[in-house]
Amino acid sequence: MTAATLPGPAPEQPYAYRRRELLEPDWTRLPGWTDVTADEWASAQWQRAHCVKNTKQLRAVMGGLVDERFYADLERDQAERATMSMLLPPQMLNTMVSTGPADGQSWTEAFYADPVRRYMLPVFSDRRSDWPSHPHATRDSLHEHDMWVAEGLTHRYPTKVLAELLPTCPQYCGHCTRMDLVGNSTPVIDKLKFDLKPVDRYDAMIAYLRRSPEVRDVVVSGGDVANMPWKNLESFIARLLEVENIRDIRLATKALMGLPQHWLQDEVRAGMERLATVARARGVHLAIHTHVNNVASLTPTVAAATRAMLDAGVRDVRNQGVLMQGVNATSTDLLDLCFGLLDGAGIMPYYFYMCDMIPFSEHWRVSVKEAQQLQHAIMGYLPGFATPRIICDVPFVGKRWVNQLEEYDEERGISYWTKNYRTGLELTAEPGSSVDALSRRYAYYDPIHTLPPAGQAWWRSSGPELDEQAAVDRAAASRVAAAEQAAALLPG
Repeated sequence: MTAATLPGPAPEQPYAYRRRELLEPDWTRLPGWTDVTADEWASAQWQRAHCVKNTKQLRAVMGGLVDERFYADLERDQAERATMSMLLPPQMLNTMVSTGPADGQSWTEAFYADPVRRYMLPVFSDRRSDWPSHPHATRDSLHEHDMWVAEGLTHRYPTKVLAELLPTCPQYCGHCTRMDLVGNSTPVIDKLKFDLKPVDRYDAMIAYLRRSPEVRDVVVSGGDVANMPWKNLESFIARLLEVENIRDIRLATKALMGLPQHWLQDEVRAGMERLATVARARGVHLAIHTHVNNVASLTPTVAAATRAMLDAGVRDVRNQGVLMQGVNATSTDLLDLCFGLLDGAGIMPYYFYMCDMIPFSEHWRVSVKEAQQLQHAIMGYLPGFATPRIICDVPFVGKRWVNQLEEYDEERGISYWTKNYRTGLELTAEPGSSVDALSRRYAYYDPIHTLPPAGQAWWRSSGPELDEQAAVDRAAASRVAAAEQAAALLPG
């Protein structure tokens, strides 16, 4: 019997692909922007000048659409939980509840439920009350500052470095993995500050790269490179292009989605064309990595900015999202986003990172098992070259596909991982001072609320102290240790 002759209705695919056109939400639907013109909206300067930085400004935009209880919820979070200060460009705010509430739903309910709002404007009631922070959460959860080889330059992988050029962004994401450095201090987080002047930091970075022929790949980040004056960014990239061993340069900017107007400016387009021309002549691959977490964020303006960068000669624009509950942690959410990126915006799906173990992030994080199930669920729909890998960024190890673990205690939510290289920390360690990095197992921890009852009971009775203040104190201690490590690396 063939499938065509089987009785009953034909089976459906778990995911139904439909080509969807990108839409620019009508910003005039929001009371504070009813008189904003198309020319104003297209201006990067207007977008920056009208970013929402506090509840007063949010009220001015939203008018009476959202109840006061939401603002009280937001203000409490800013005072007691937020690791990032509020900074939201109009472009991003406009993608929240973009077509209005569903039938029978109030604006307030729709705003609470919106996936972009959930990570860009987190409120106190979003956070977990049982385990708001994991006991092993730390401010610099990936220990990037422990691996600084110059101020702001992390040499974590054998052939790759991360250059943090600046500590600001056009928008601040609640889940930011660099929350100890990026943005303004909040009531619960006193941010790290660079000690050196920018010109001295950049000189030190270039000097290190010139004397390190094993490095071929530089991720230029921050912060967000869109916040760096273009002439300064172009100058730094031009200097990178002069380093003989550098063959890949990746510019990290969420602003390609959050503030696409920046990348459409004539100065930026012309400057990128100059850099891309030099890169091609020298055999260097120049790419942009952006950060889109939900398909609602993709609009025709984002697609136009992407096309402008590709037309300027950038080799590729790729997306590195973060896997978060309530934002994109279903197979449908991920596939909708990936097809929107690929078909609508011309952006290559690349990675989805599991949300890092920073303070107050447990309501976003998923378990390794859930991540493995999501990786399985999205296979086979996208072209192989555009199927994103779901990544666990294991402290002291680095990026690992979620199925690469060595051992997994699912009851207690502890996975164990190995690595195949030594970071600068192991290369500079005293001989015999510790177990070799290549034979050691490194632990990663699932959110405790995702564990079975027996696992949760173990953490309550046998695990580390779960007191909320203790978690905050541990995070502060990690920051002090990282700052001391960085200070030891500075000249003089």
